[in-house]
Amino acid sequence: MDIELLRKDMVTAMKAKDKPRKEAISSLISAVKKVAIDEGCRDDIPEEMVNRVILKEMKTVKEQIDTCPDSRADLKAEYQFRYDVISEYAPKLLSADEVKAILQEKFADVLATKNKGQIMKTVMGELKGKADGKVINQVVAELCQ
Repeated sequence: MDIELLRKDMVTAMKAKDKPRKEAISSLISAVKKVAIDEGCRDDIPEEMVNRVILKEMKTVKEQIDTCPDSRADLKAEYQFRYDVISEYAPKLLSADEVKAILQEKFADVLATKNKGQIMKTVMGELKGKADGKVINQVVAELCQ
C-alpha cells in the first residue's frame, strides 16, 4: 500500500464530508508517519512499512471490538466501521494452506527438527507481514506433531 493513496483517499473523504472515514484514514496516516520517523525514513516511506503498520492498526482495532462491552453498542459500531475502513487497505494475507505449502517447500530441513521455537524463529523472518502470526503458529504446531 502506498501512503500517497491513503492521502488521496483522505482528501476524497474530506470533500465528501465523510468525517468517520476521514478520521479512520487519518489515524492510519498518522501511525505510518510515526513509525517512519521512529525508523528514520521520514520522507521516503517504503510500502512494506505502510503494510506492516496497517496490519498492526487492524489488530489493535480488532482487540478494541472484542473488549468493548455489549452495553456500548455505539462505540462497538464505531470500532467496527474503523476496522472495515482499515481492512480495505490491508494487504491480502496468506491462508493456512498457503502457509503450509511454503513451509513444506522452503523450510523442510528446519521442519525435520520438530523444534517449534527454532522453526518459528526461522519462518517468521520470511512470512512476517505476509501471513497472520496465529495462523503460522497453528500450522507449525500441526506440522510438529
